[in-house]
Amino acid sequence: MRILVTNDDGIEAEGLRHLVEVAKRFGEVWVVAPASQCSAMSQSVTIRKSLIVRPVEYPIAGVKAYSVSGTPADCVDVALAYLMKDCRPDWCFSGMNRGYNAGFDVAYSGTVGAAMQARMLGVPAVAFSNQMGDVYEVADHYMAQIAEEILKKEKPTREIWNVNFPGCALADCKGVAWDAAIESLPYYYGDYPTEQGEDGSVILHDRTVYHEDHGERNTDVSALLRNKVAVGKIRSMVL
Repeated sequence: MRILVTNDDGIEAEGLRHLVEVAKRFGEVWVVAPASQCSAMSQSVTIRKSLIVRPVEYPIAGVKAYSVSGTPADCVDVALAYLMKDCRPDWCFSGMNRGYNAGFDVAYSGTVGAAMQARMLGVPAVAFSNQMGDVYEVADHYMAQIAEEILKKEKPTREIWNVNFPGCALADCKGVAWDAAIESLPYYYGDYPTEQGEDGSVILHDRTVYHEDHGERNTDVSALLRNKVAVGKIRSMVL
């Protein structure tokens, strides 16, 4: 099996390395990832500008790796149309994102966008995300077995898989919620903290408020807030 691994946090991201280690258990791995941070790019692609592709000596043995000076979706395009043109991947793994991609926030996600781009181009895909905070105990314990279970299933033709890991200690994880629906609200929300600029402008800072209730039952946000791994599918809007 040949697996294309990409992300939106950039070629040097820690979460990407965790995902590559798992992907290697299932076959040949190619990494094609953005040269820099590309979060919240959704399925954006680069036009009217050239892309620079560079080979990268990846810190995991046996992995072919390249950086691309573009978006996550660009990375998938470059991989399928150029780098892997004659050795097409069987699957695309995208992530592992630093921060949840759950609820309505999946619409903005570059991690999800890359997976959607792969699916649109005929390659089944999985998006992986971990709670912000760099605690990977749950992901490292469950990711390989969830990936194996997904790979055994019938390949989705109109959807991608979406997997989110809570950033808690493994002892506090409450298991896996399969078939978790997308919550009908964003995980990240809140008003913009504001600051008055000296020139009369208003500076709007990042929103950093998260949901603290359990939201709707049987959804990704509800599962994550209860320290469960959330596994579900996202339907492509164009397939």
